[in-house]
Amino acid sequence: MSWMTDYRGRLQTAEDAVQVVASGHKIYMGSGCAVPHTLIKALTARAEELQDVEIIHHLTMGEAPYLAPEMEGHFSLNDCFVGANTRRAVNEGRADYVPVHLHELPRLFRRGVIPLDCAFVVVSPPDEHGFCSFGIEVGVTKPAALSASVIVAEVNRKMPRTLGDSFIHVSKIHAFVEVDRDLDEFRPDPATEVERKIGAHVAGLIGDGACLQLGLGSIPNAVLEFLDDRRDLGVHTEMFTEALPHLLSRGVVTGEKKTFHPGKVVAGFIMGTREVYDFAHDNALIEFHPTDYVNHPGNIARNDNMVAVNSAIQVDLTGQVCSDSIGEMIYSGFGGQADFMRGAAMAKGGLPILALPSVTSDGLVSRIVPNLDQGAGVVLTRADVHAVVTEYGVAHMLGRNVRQRCEALISIAHPSFRETLLEAAHRRGVFGKLFPGGMTP
Repeated sequence: MSWMTDYRGRLQTAEDAVQVVASGHKIYMGSGCAVPHTLIKALTARAEELQDVEIIHHLTMGEAPYLAPEMEGHFSLNDCFVGANTRRAVNEGRADYVPVHLHELPRLFRRGVIPLDCAFVVVSPPDEHGFCSFGIEVGVTKPAALSASVIVAEVNRKMPRTLGDSFIHVSKIHAFVEVDRDLDEFRPDPATEVERKIGAHVAGLIGDGACLQLGLGSIPNAVLEFLDDRRDLGVHTEMFTEALPHLLSRGVVTGEKKTFHPGKVVAGFIMGTREVYDFAHDNALIEFHPTDYVNHPGNIARNDNMVAVNSAIQVDLTGQVCSDSIGEMIYSGFGGQADFMRGAAMAKGGLPILALPSVTSDGLVSRIVPNLDQGAGVVLTRADVHAVVTEYGVAHMLGRNVRQRCEALISIAHPSFRETLLEAAHRRGVFGKLFPGGMTP
């Protein structure tokens, strides 16, 4: 156990460990629900000593004290997926947003396109061989850590030991800070009746033996409510979600029909609760890998009958999809949406599905629109979209021309907006020009 000498020799307080950071450094910060809050607190306490320290991360939970107004000039943020804790700063110009497909992010670190002086991460305690697990956030964090010049790790007794390509040896970590605190948790809001209707429509497109990817939010979880009678489902997904342990425990998800990693759930990270973390601990059913592997469209396509389910903010009448902004306001990010939609499209028997409510939560604005809002970002092109689902049904888009797409999308729009959408389609000449009074030729 010679590694134990290295480990004990590198144990430090958080205050000592963050001394490695100098002005002008670029720091990757552990993401998702594996945020190194102890190190962040110690680092921001040094604010007056530091200038122009850049923090890089992907969607994070919890507080982001480096974005407080008084931290300007000391810390800045390059955010690769905007969350509730960073959204205001990004849209006020106090932080930056990097549009990037998730499968490409590890390569940006490895190639030095986004250089990293340091990585602050959270890991499990080392096993008897000196290996720590990245636990609930392997996808972006492991490749970022291995690309950084220096790795500082919070060793948290409450971090589960997940399996797969999820480990790092003690010898590669420069400083350890032992902590014993609860990990961040994420629980989507309960599905609304509208979202449950959408979930039922999506589930109707999923047959026995399908391999699933489910994105972030209430709708993907609502889909899982309606799959209890399926057999031999598989899972290949960037995010392991709150609802999956139920389907695994009931034998609905077995992975036996998978053609890539058969018998295994493949994922990049967990966004969930303590119960999910405990389920994943030392669970040989689940393999975690970096996102350049999990999210690579070519690997996704190796799963026959791959079904990808993702959501969006707006869809226009031709099938263009905005998922990362509300008009010019950045709301989230690309994540793995395009990765999985394109990978599923390439898979034998695959189906990429876009699912969203027909209107905003207040019922005042249609989410199927004639044109995307000014400044809205196109995350999926017209050619990427094969099926769109709302509470009113399914619009099949693959191989359809623009007129057929308009007809299909209008048929699943909220009834209050169908006439307006139909008139917009006429104005752009899709169905022929309107005569005065609204009649077509």
